[in-house]
Amino acid sequence: MRTYRRTGRLAALAACAALALAGCGSGGSIDEQTQANEENAAESGDCGELNMAVNPWVGYQADAYVVGELAKERFGCTVNYKDLKEDVSWQGFGTGDVDVVIEDWGHPDLEKKFFEGEGDGSAQDMGPTGNEGIIGWYVPPWLAEKYPDILDHENLNKYAEQFKTSESGGKGQFLGADPSYVQFDEAIVSNLDLNFKVVFSGSEAASIQAFEKAEKNKEFLIGYFYEPQWLFAEVPLAKVELPEFEDGCQDDPAEVACDYPVTTLKKIVSTSWAEEGGPAVDLVKNFEWTNDDQNEVAKMIAKDGMDPDAAAQQWIEDNPDKVDAWLG
Repeated sequence: MRTYRRTGRLAALAACAALALAGCGSGGSIDEQTQANEENAAESGDCGELNMAVNPWVGYQADAYVVGELAKERFGCTVNYKDLKEDVSWQGFGTGDVDVVIEDWGHPDLEKKFFEGEGDGSAQDMGPTGNEGIIGWYVPPWLAEKYPDILDHENLNKYAEQFKTSESGGKGQFLGADPSYVQFDEAIVSNLDLNFKVVFSGSEAASIQAFEKAEKNKEFLIGYFYEPQWLFAEVPLAKVELPEFEDGCQDDPAEVACDYPVTTLKKIVSTSWAEEGGPAVDLVKNFEWTNDDQNEVAKMIAKDGMDPDAAAQQWIEDNPDKVDAWLG
């Protein structure tokens, strides 16, 4: 894939240089001709392939498809959307299977493995997305309103009996999310001596459905969730207070007994893809938006049933000023 992309660009430049030498251009030096033709080539679609990882949550889909659809529309890129777990996505940087992870929630372990320095240098940080990520433990609003002390983890054991399910082995159930996500809930439960068992929902969609059902039917539910997330506009989940996050408190996954940190979400890209300097590189570098922007697109996909590409196109059409800022 990467050979094809580089070959395409070199062929275009060779053709441009031949035209300049034959006097077929509009005048000027070969360097000027080459620069002009590079710009024309980019405008006419000399982008090749863009391999965009799509991690399994709808906010990520929103980022990926807005950037991907713009790359198609403005630069003629062939965008390959690849549904991958987080760690698998990073492995693709070195093989050429993945060019962009558009929303990274913080993986110091993977940075050590793939960034230049300690790692093989196949990946690099391309800056923030503009989104602030908050992971935490949440309960439905009715529960927080009726039992306000449930928002302190020190009171959770008092209510454990009401959280029991057929899957929680006689303990209160804590609803975990997709097991591939960044999470320390089993360790937190154990190290805070909470009488709960983590039962994984398996997906973001299943967790959303569980919280919606718990709010509608006034059921006891506590689980892992996060912002940005469109659901908060419709079901304002309440966050449970855990021991405050401090630097180092998550260094040993087995010993975690603290809350999750607020995370600046960022873009991670293939080093070789960035160095090729195709037209989509600056687009990814410049891409930044707000949690509200992401939630708007995510809701169109998850709640309104739009296809991700259609939702992205709708947002692009509705926000020309923000899009123009990314295109430079």
